[in-house]
Parts: sequence; structure tokens; C-alpha cells
Amino acid sequence: MTKAKTQYSCNECGGLSPKWVGKCPDCGAWNTLSEIALVKSASPWQGYAGSRSGALISLPDISTTVCERFSTGLPELDQVLGGGVVAGSVILIGGDPGIGKSTLLLQALAHVSSLSQALYVTGEESLQQVSLRAKRLKVGNAPLGLLAETQVETIIQVANQAKPQIMVIDSVQTIFTQALQSAPGSVSQVRESAAHLVRFAKQSGISLYLVGHVNKEGAIAGPRVLEHMVDTVLYFEGEKDSRFRMVRAIKNRFGAVNELGIFAMTDTGLRGVSNPSAIFLSRNRFPAPGTIVMVTWEGSRPLLIEIQALVDDSHGIPRRVTVGYDHNRLALLLAVLNRHASITLHQMDVFLNVVGGVKITETGADLAILMAVLSSYKNKIIDNTTVFFGEIGLGGELRPVPGGQERVLEAAKHGFKRIIVPKANAPRTKQEEITVIAVNSLNEAINAVLI
Repeated sequence: MTKAKTQYSCNECGGLSPKWVGKCPDCGAWNTLSEIALVKSASPWQGYAGSRSGALISLPDISTTVCERFSTGLPELDQVLGGGVVAGSVILIGGDPGIGKSTLLLQALAHVSSLSQALYVTGEESLQQVSLRAKRLKVGNAPLGLLAETQVETIIQVANQAKPQIMVIDSVQTIFTQALQSAPGSVSQVRESAAHLVRFAKQSGISLYLVGHVNKEGAIAGPRVLEHMVDTVLYFEGEKDSRFRMVRAIKNRFGAVNELGIFAMTDTGLRGVSNPSAIFLSRNRFPAPGTIVMVTWEGSRPLLIEIQALVDDSHGIPRRVTVGYDHNRLALLLAVLNRHASITLHQMDVFLNVVGGVKITETGADLAILMAVLSSYKNKIIDNTTVFFGEIGLGGELRPVPGGQERVLEAAKHGFKRIIVPKANAPRTKQEEITVIAVNSLNEAINAVLI
């Protein structure tokens, strides 16, 4: 690849400038110009793997053999990816420092290297540091190829010679291309380097993992176009004081989004949790007011989560504090409770906690949230064999949620005896192991549990 001159592009309007200036001459935005390379390839574009350049192909004639999957050796990671890694796919994984990104990928590559060629490219650590981690993870004897390099042209050259089935770049913020003069980690370097790597992966059919740093807001650092270029975006989540880690897919061209994989951090690395519902349930034999269990839906499977609420007298401005739940959604539900159930909490502090460090985003948690709040407010214990799910509308009605049948079966599998569900989610056949109470409104749910 030959080096050519560079230009500067505005991140706001896309305008071009031959040199860097503080103010964009087209849209007037300040400090938005970033360097881009004008590189003429020494060889013509070869197209993606399995395609014929310049040829029109009918959809039924396209072979799907290039989309065969292979396992990473970690069932939880395979589930998040949609059943395994697709050849030629590009996966971006981000997370807080020390969360376990390098550990997870080193374990996966060690498994793949026992079956085919794998390459681990480190731009942050020395080869000795990677070797020490591998020995700690009990994979020190895996025939895994290691490369300490940060120049993308050299990485592609080595990968062309080694021809690995899967390759990891740790991390994309340390990689640079010689076509640009800016420092590694800058917007232009991240964009251009990632574009080279993505093009190489698609041409060669190599599955590529890109490790990405995150900024203080929790998003992957660098240009947002980085997430658009790749096929899959994974976020590694977890509380610092907890040994459990969660991998969540927010984009996946080869599977469902919002899939959740759960791992436990041990002294020998990450281990998949086969029964995640069990780790989030304390199942306290002496239940307290405000503590209930709900069935949430994560990706393609149900999970049992414990919810804790505390309602107390306010000694100033009433507070709404949530952990693992949207406080704006809580305020909306409290307004519905006031309007349609005549229960006013505007002079009370409301605290809400989702046990286990899980973040709930679906509306199917509405009924469980209000039942926990009412249990604490009335100081009444809800039987710990009862579980809830359902969405609450602004009119106080209970709306159905996806996966109703699967949620009921998940609750029955873990020994719950009663479940409160929207009427539209009631099973068509009678359940022998669990009593299903179908309700139409919030008031019916309150009468069934707290009266």
C-alpha cells in the first residue's frame, strides 16, 4: 500500500479541508476536523469472501457455506454471538479496564488454537505478560500464535502468512497506519486502522475480534462509525465488587441483539454460568417487605431476578434512587400508581435495587417494580413463592410481554408456586406445577396479592 497525501474531514458535516483549522469552513463547528488518508491501493479491490467483483448474482445462487459457525469453547459467549463465530465476521468488544476482556478472548483463542490456527495480536502488553496470563488460566501449552505489533500493515502481512481462522487485536486504540501522521488512538487513526482490518477480514474470511477501550460515559472510545463498520458489538459489564461478569450484544448481524452471557470470574479465568437464574436469587427463607422476584427476558431466554424496594418518609425533597433500573421509568410508574390506585408517594423516598448487578431495560418489569414498592409501603410481606411479570400502561392496564410461556416455565422450574401475569400472557393449558393468576389491571394485581 503506497503512502499518499492526507486531508481533513469535518466530523459534523463531512466537509474536506487541505489542512487542519480550528473552525470548519463549511459548517462553522469548532475542533471537528480529523485527519483522513487518501491512499491509492497498489492492488485492485478483490471484494469480500465469497463474492465476484463486478458480477450480478441472484439471491438463490449465493452459497451460504461461508457463514458456517464454529465454537469458541465458551458456551455463554457462543450464545451471545448467536450460536458461534461466523467466518469472516468482525466483532468489537468493549468494557471497563480490568473487567476481563483480554482474559475472555485469550481463553477462547486457546480453545480454537487446539483445532486450527489462531493469532493473538497485543498492542498493550509484552509477549511475556500474555504468556504469564495464559499460564495462570491453565492454557499456557496451547499452540496459539502471539504477535506484539501496533502497525496495521505489518499485522496484515503476518496474518496473510499465518492464515489464522480467528484473530484478536488487543486493542484497536493502540493500532496505527503509516498512511496517517496522527497519534495512535486518535479518531482518524482508529477509523482508518479499523477500516483496513475489517476489509482484510472480509477478503480473507478470517474471524476478527477487536478489543475497544471505553470512555468515562461507558461507550466505546473513538468514532461512532467504528460500531457501524463491524458485524457485532459486545459490551462486557459487571460490578467491581462482584465476581460475576455479563457480556451483552447490542448489535449482531448474525444473531439476536440484547443476548446476555453470564460468567463467573475465578482464579483460573472466566467460567460460564449454566443456570444464571440461580445466582440472582437469594431465596431468603425469612422474606422482608419490599423483596420480590420477577421474570425478565434477556435476548432469547428468561431470567429470574430479585427486586428490592424501600419506601421511607422523606425529610426534605423526596428522592427516587434506582440501581439497575431507569429512574425515569420509576417516576412514571409511581404516577400511574397515584392516579389509578389512589396510593400517593409524593412525600416518600423510594429506593429501588436490582440484585446481582443486572440492568433491567424491558417494560416487563413494571408490575414487579410496583409490587415491590407497595410491599415496602404497606409493610406487608409477599410470599417468596410468588413471581411477577407484566407491562403497565398509563391507563393502569396490564399489557402482554414477549416470551410469556417461557417465563412461566422458568418460574415453575425453580420451584415457584404462584405467578401473576397479564391476562393475554396466560397459558392456554393448565399448569400443574404453578398457579397462574391472570389479571387485567394494576388494581386486580394489588387485590390478588396485597389485600
